[in-house]
Amino acid sequence: MSQDARNDEGVGDGPVEVVLVDDHHLFRTGVRASLDDRVRVVGEAATVDEAVRVVHALRPPVVLLDVHLPGGDGGGGAEVIRSCADLAGTTKFLALSVSDAAEDVVAVIRAGARGYVTKAIDGPALVDAVRQVAGGDAVFSPRLAGFVLDAFGTSAGDIATGDDELDRLSAREREVMRLIARGYTYREVAGELFISVKTVETHVSAVLRKLQLSNRHELTRWAAARRLL
Repeated sequence: MSQDARNDEGVGDGPVEVVLVDDHHLFRTGVRASLDDRVRVVGEAATVDEAVRVVHALRPPVVLLDVHLPGGDGGGGAEVIRSCADLAGTTKFLALSVSDAAEDVVAVIRAGARGYVTKAIDGPALVDAVRQVAGGDAVFSPRLAGFVLDAFGTSAGDIATGDDELDRLSAREREVMRLIARGYTYREVAGELFISVKTVETHVSAVLRKLQLSNRHELTRWAAARRLL
């Protein structure tokens, strides 16, 4: 299975429609130029107030937004997410920011964002992240995942034993499972664990087989239910 096919599990054949929210016009233009035909920008906004209006009007599957935005009550991207809570079943939010500060990451995740990536991300990786979020995954730039784990009460290196299903996995399979469930791509897992992408694929196949799961979406739900995220 190709990397793109894996990342597109749970997403239809057509492009994912997104609203792009950032107060810098040149940056929005750059993001548009970096996306391929698997993602289509259907609306833009530069402030909290504009974003809330546009998102409610268009109800896109994904909103790609900066965490620092003018307007509203000064809450930035987190305020946009909270103001669109009524769309929780329709629209998912992916933060895209130059900031990698823990407080910024935690604020938007607490508000309801499904992921957080930094503006250092390249175009193909951003497309993958958008489609993963549209399909129900949580996606984080690798170095940011620890902030989320710390904030929500689970240690990155601590997986409890005593769970019969979990005990079926080897130590390496648990490491791979943890990263995949957090939304890492196969390539990112390989880089984090210093193994090949092919080895990651082998471990993921073993994890899904041992846990009797069908895909990474089910794996994320399984891990979340056990407080492993």
